[in-house]
Amino acid sequence: MKYYNLKDSQEQVNFKTATIQGQGKRKGLFFPENIPQFDEKFIQNLSQYADEEITYECMKAFINDEIPSEVLRNIIAETVSFEIPLKKINDKISILELFHGPTLAFKDVGARFMSRCLSYFLKDQDKKVTVLVATSGDTGGAVADGFYDLPGIEVVILYPKNRVSPVQEKQLTTLGKNIYALEVNGSFDDCQSLVKQAFSNEEINSQLFLTSANSINIARWLPQQIYYLLALKQWLQSEEEPPVICVPSGNFGNICAGLLAHLRGLPTEHFIAACNSNDIIPQYFKTGNFIPKKALATLSNAMDVGDPSNFVRILELFNNEFDTLKNKVSAYTIDDQKTIHTITDVYEKHQYILDPHSAVAFASLEQYLKENPGKKGFILGTAHPVKFPEAVEKAVKTKIEIPASLNDLMKKEKKTIEINSDFEELRRFLLDKN
Repeated sequence: MKYYNLKDSQEQVNFKTATIQGQGKRKGLFFPENIPQFDEKFIQNLSQYADEEITYECMKAFINDEIPSEVLRNIIAETVSFEIPLKKINDKISILELFHGPTLAFKDVGARFMSRCLSYFLKDQDKKVTVLVATSGDTGGAVADGFYDLPGIEVVILYPKNRVSPVQEKQLTTLGKNIYALEVNGSFDDCQSLVKQAFSNEEINSQLFLTSANSINIARWLPQQIYYLLALKQWLQSEEEPPVICVPSGNFGNICAGLLAHLRGLPTEHFIAACNSNDIIPQYFKTGNFIPKKALATLSNAMDVGDPSNFVRILELFNNEFDTLKNKVSAYTIDDQKTIHTITDVYEKHQYILDPHSAVAFASLEQYLKENPGKKGFILGTAHPVKFPEAVEKAVKTKIEIPASLNDLMKKEKKTIEINSDFEELRRFLLDKN
């Protein structure tokens, strides 16, 4: 399998190079040269396979022999070593709980898979690699946990000051060792812009071996297909019709992976991109024009993205055919007031506590099902509600217990370096650290 640069199709690389490099020339994202199809019998008999085998079948075509089968199976065993249950909230809406991993967020799967692939690829190299990543909340913690104390790898995480929750901040700022956290005076888009500038800076790249762990990296993006396969395995145990799938969407890597799985043969009724007040994609579906905006701060902070990087991959999946894409995907905008109302309503009616991101998804799916009666679906629960205590506790009027696994974490000291949204400050840090 080769991967081509979406900004320069002449640049084609293998999985190893795409993983290490992160992105191509002119900051272009890599994209697979073909869409490998699932075997029909495999999809029809998902319930007969263990989660690790499903994951292996999902990923092997993208890697081929670049990672030996035995090594890949070990990577996968560590990637999906926790439960990912599909639970009913009501008769029409279920939730795929993706927050049972070490950092209580869906990004644990992609971060663990990528970190172990990268570690394997670098095992015989002397040069240290710097993983440079921007986070709007959960990516930072998942990446920090996934890469912590791995030999030959340093991690630099940029996050927007005062725009991540207390638990999220602790997860990405307290580890130390090879993990560095930069607290940026700005938005997530500012953080992402600084990262992109670093990747295109000749001076930095001449002295450092940079790669990214955001979902722009194929080794972070591609394994997110696993969610949808494991969800369908459970869905088919009680439902006959394909599901409507609603995904809380910020940088659009997660829903893009779901759409890729669908185009490989995963049966689905429809996809919904659930967005907060950062409504760039809902507006795109209304007008056909993609117009980035400055990101707004919301309760669902991991989705506070004004220029979603992965949407270009979605356009590529659908050959830039607007009507075809619109037939398969809808997008909704849910503001903070509606988010809080949804958390309260779902708790009172169904005794289920949603985090703000899952609430945005629930409200979007609920609206779609009202407009399309007779359908059923599920949302992706992307983070544990304990990560957003202020908003959730206000909505449900009860204390959210911190899981025992976080007790020690919350007592640790935050270690950060504060910088402005100024590339010169990032450049100096990276080069001085080296």
